[in-house]
Amino acid sequence: MSASATGHPSRRADAQLNRERILAAARELVRQPGELKLNAVAKACGIGQGTLYRHFPTREDLLAEVYRQEVDELVAAAPRLLARHQPVDALAAWFDRVAAYARVKREVFAAVEAATWRGLAAHSLGPIGESVELLLAAGRAAGTIRPDADARDVIVLISWLSRLDDAELDARGSRLLAILVDGLRAGPA
Repeated sequence: MSASATGHPSRRADAQLNRERILAAARELVRQPGELKLNAVAKACGIGQGTLYRHFPTREDLLAEVYRQEVDELVAAAPRLLARHQPVDALAAWFDRVAAYARVKREVFAAVEAATWRGLAAHSLGPIGESVELLLAAGRAAGTIRPDADARDVIVLISWLSRLDDAELDARGSRLLAILVDGLRAGPA
């Protein structure tokens, strides 16, 4: 079997469409309160459970792929935001995406086994750290981000987002990220 550009084995067009629909529904449902139920995903897609299980044999498989997509989109957002905004504004906009990512991360990591969690963490820390560093470097070059701030500092500071429950994340997330952005701004010379 040949591999597609994404590295996945080639799939029939209808099978690929079903997979994309499953992932889109799961990504939407994982953002809602409560545990993600596979029957709810199948119902949201208008497919049978057998179709869902052919693509994702377990709930953990589905959640792991949802998480991978979230990481990939978060990473891809950094250069796009830098192309459209000043570095500090790009960082603030990226942090808005981090809040949504944190909600998904919390739900996924709560559901998957420790071995799977370690693999997912390895998938996210490097690329997310690189995205943070891209944003910080642009701000340092522009003189708008503190010269002593590094990606690890930011990763440590934003890691708490995935520990907040939905209500607290909704109530405090944006304000706390704004405080973080303000703390990363370069002060007067």
